[in-house]
Amino acid sequence: MTNYSRSSYSPIGQSFLVETTDNKFLLSEPVSKGEMYQVMLSLLEEKYYRPDQLTSPELTRQYLQLKLARLEHEVFSVVFLDSQHQVITYEEKFRGTIDEASVYPREVVKRCLHHNVSAIILAHCHPSGVPEPSQADVRITKRLTEALSLIDVRVLDHIVVGGANSVSMAERGLL
Repeated sequence: MTNYSRSSYSPIGQSFLVETTDNKFLLSEPVSKGEMYQVMLSLLEEKYYRPDQLTSPELTRQYLQLKLARLEHEVFSVVFLDSQHQVITYEEKFRGTIDEASVYPREVVKRCLHHNVSAIILAHCHPSGVPEPSQADVRITKRLTEALSLIDVRVLDHIVVGGANSVSMAERGLL
């Protein structure tokens, strides 16, 4: 006989996922494709998203691709880090249209002070699927870097996600 226990992966407050004692999963009811994606994302985050694992640009890119790759509009996000570069939290700060998002340095500074961070990693998606940083991306990164330097917060990277690909602006020497 298989024992079941409800799991808490649902993005909308209901538990769709039932875990068996043999580490297999069943859905408790029919779900939409979007809900299934959220369930899968939650499972992947549980397995791969631990603060001690965002220790390289590659691991950081993989995590941010999970969060941003399938969006149909630009989202600008921030990963807030402590003095040991451990993750405090991830926040989607600004949402835009299919080809731009307005980013306000003041709002990023406020959240950095709120979380008492030492460093951040910026990220946003290009719904076009092309992760090449634009001149606007370079300009906003510079503005944020300058604003955050006034409160002793370092910008470690700015990752641009385009579908299954991404670009690290730090690796490109754009920071």
